Amino acid sequence: MQVSSIRESKSDDKRFSIFTGTKRLHLRAETREDRAAWMDALQAVKDMFPRMSNSELMAPLDNVTVSTEKLRQRLLEEGVREEVIQDSEQIMRSEFAALQSQLVVLKQKQLLLIDTLRHLETEKVDLENTLVDESQRQLKEQGASSRLRQDKYSEGSGSESEDDNERVDAAEEETDDDDNTFFDTRDFLSSSSFKSTGSDFRISSFSSDDDDFYAAESEDSIDPSIISVGKNYPHVKRRKKLPDPVEKEKGVSLWSMIKDNIGKDLTKVCLPVYFNEPLSSLQKCFEDLEYSYLLDRAHEWGKMGNSLMRILNVAAFAVSGYASTEGRTCKPFNPLLGETYEADYPDKGLRFFSEKVSHHPMIVACHCEGTGWKFWADSNLKSKFWGRSIQLDPIGVLTLEFDDGETFQWSKVTTSIYNLILGKLYCDHYGTMRIQGNREYSCKLKFKEQSIIDRNPHQVQGIVQDRHGKTVATLFGKWDESMHYVIGDCSGKGKGNDTLSESHLLWKQCRPPKFPTRYNLTRFAITLNELTLGLKEKLPPTDSRLRPDQRCLENGEYEKANSEKLRLEQRQRQSRKMQERGWKPRWFVKDKGSDTHRYVGGYWEAREKGNWDSCPDIFGQIPTDQILD
Repeated sequence: MQVSSIRESKSDDKRFSIFTGTKRLHLRAETREDRAAWMDALQAVKDMFPRMSNSELMAPLDNVTVSTEKLRQRLLEEGVREEVIQDSEQIMRSEFAALQSQLVVLKQKQLLLIDTLRHLETEKVDLENTLVDESQRQLKEQGASSRLRQDKYSEGSGSESEDDNERVDAAEEETDDDDNTFFDTRDFLSSSSFKSTGSDFRISSFSSDDDDFYAAESEDSIDPSIISVGKNYPHVKRRKKLPDPVEKEKGVSLWSMIKDNIGKDLTKVCLPVYFNEPLSSLQKCFEDLEYSYLLDRAHEWGKMGNSLMRILNVAAFAVSGYASTEGRTCKPFNPLLGETYEADYPDKGLRFFSEKVSHHPMIVACHCEGTGWKFWADSNLKSKFWGRSIQLDPIGVLTLEFDDGETFQWSKVTTSIYNLILGKLYCDHYGTMRIQGNREYSCKLKFKEQSIIDRNPHQVQGIVQDRHGKTVATLFGKWDESMHYVIGDCSGKGKGNDTLSESHLLWKQCRPPKFPTRYNLTRFAITLNELTLGLKEKLPPTDSRLRPDQRCLENGEYEKANSEKLRLEQRQRQSRKMQERGWKPRWFVKDKGSDTHRYVGGYWEAREKGNWDSCPDIFGQIPTDQILD
């Protein structure tokens, strides 16, 4: 009751609701007078526990003072000497200082306790919902599953009807919120039977440099013609560390920035450069391609007629894009309108290009061409500050197309960053990802949300289904470690040794860099903003590598980076008016009837000719008469 809010319904004079912050209770009284009595009683209870505002709760204690004037007057009335009065005042001040120190410690403990209690309340609500619905779910699950399969198989090899799709969606919704489908991946991977199958792991390099990118693979499950895929590319020497900082970084109060922006859109909050990492959102899109060898292998599996192994590798690729986010709590730079980024990586067999195509809403489009496949996507985020956390809800579709016409599409899951005020910052990804294929198979992956009592976080589990809804393979693992698969449906087999012995490795995260950064960049991310020899002369003036505030931050020139960021943000104020006046992206066009942007071509041809006449100097100085208030 202390933290809840009570509201009367405007449409029904008998209804009212109580919102606790994690759960909403909808109640209905017998009469209007009965509701009024309930409201008075509930408000009376709330008044017994007045709630402190955030400003009062976070107010410092060091400005509390104590006066000794009354003590001095009383001692003077008793005729006490001045020396004794001064000693008495000093004793009083010392005792008060010790008490004040204890109060500071108690207040810190109180804040930690409140934060923990709120987390526990959320866990309690989830647990209650699970226990209440568990028996009903178990009874419905078997009956719904058998009816669904019976209806599907009765149609033979025909295409799915709308009724079939509705039944599949209903079955999926029934299991989406069932956290009990997650077994303990830690126990699974540490079992002796799994170790026996994984003992044949070998380490393979995707570069001729022994200190570069690595991944583990199990040869017992990979066709000999597939093992070398993704490794036979030319070697390109790339950097392994960021430049040493020029200046010593200054600290900044995070709470002072957040308290005035709670509930606001993150893209509209101006944060100093200290909260950024030296990468733009355009470059972050390319981080999803770090493990592009999985798509190379998916292409080869498809050529060999193994569509199941193709979608398994595609699913592993979709999960691998999250591996680089662990420990990454700094914000990427928001690109300017028309800003671009190219990545020509012959050592990975691909070329990537991205452009900011809209300022409001902020949308980034990208296009990548690999060996036998193309990948494109729109990236848009809805973000909110929630005081102690930031929630990022992705909007947009990722599309993968192989040269034989098979296509897969999926959307990303929700990301949240926690403990902005107290505790260690960490991020988590949760929700259901559906990878829809246009041929035989589709996949559903469930990212389990981390809880305060969860000792085995970051779990991902999923299934591959054929066009009739039959589960043909099961996936499991962690988005920051590895993904494995088992042929067939093992969701009901538990963790027996038979199931473990059938599991195979799909993907494993690369090892951390030799020279860690304060931004927790991966080995791959460290290379993204590098200006290799001769590259600067080939880039358009819109490329993220040429952005001055981002370059200064990478070099550790923090004061200059902050001033440049403020200058560019002032220039960015023009972007919305430019867009309203008919500004169009240079290299992408929106598909008719959809929000998807497609690459129109011409970038790499312009790069080869060095013809950037159509690309403005977006990072240069802006004329004073053009600055908008």
